[in-house]
Amino acid sequence: MLALVSDLIWAHTPAAHGLEHLRAKAADYGVDVYLFLRAASEAAALTQAHAILDGARAPLRAHGYSTTEPHR
Repeated sequence: MLALVSDLIWAHTPAAHGLEHLRAKAADYGVDVYLFLRAASEAAALTQAHAILDGARAPLRAHGYSTTEPHR
């Protein structure tokens, strides 16, 4: 399950979003995803994180996962 979540996010993230690494970790209520980004500022990183998760939302749902808004 965790590998599939990671693979779907990687597969649907363009290089321009600055994703360098991600970690999917099992949580009591589902999966926590930690994104490690290359970004010019914290504001830019948040924008990039939203874009990454927006791009992966449909593929994740197609595999039966629901998504929430990113946490800060």
